[in-house]
Amino acid sequence: MTTNEFNPRQNKPVIVVSDVDEARLSGLAATVANRMPDLSDDLLTELERARVIPHHLMPEKIVRMGSTLEYAADDSQKRQVTLVYPGDADIAQGKISILTPIGTALIGLSEGQSIDWAARDGRRHRLTVITVSNVVETTT
Repeated sequence: MTTNEFNPRQNKPVIVVSDVDEARLSGLAATVANRMPDLSDDLLTELERARVIPHHLMPEKIVRMGSTLEYAADDSQKRQVTLVYPGDADIAQGKISILTPIGTALIGLSEGQSIDWAARDGRRHRLTVITVSNVVETTT
């Protein structure tokens, strides 16, 4: 897979998600479906189009839960964020919830990939992942 490979059906980059993240995030989406149906649907859509692989085979430079990454936004600004579960989100510390439009857009991307995403106000944006850093975690 090259970093610029696209899914032709959706004109979005091919993404990779671990089986562990897929299971946890599917459960999270189901839990919030009644309170946040749009965000739940967006997350489920991303998970459905992802290539799911075993956790222990995940390439190092792919955005997953807990990843710290740097991305370039369409406004030419570079930002460093960590992708987290909603309870750990803190924008002041750069901790972005997976249940935000940008968090959902980031999951499964690899270094060099770009994606278009819509903010809550409907405006379209584009971001490009520059670097990804992952801490080794256990699955238990």
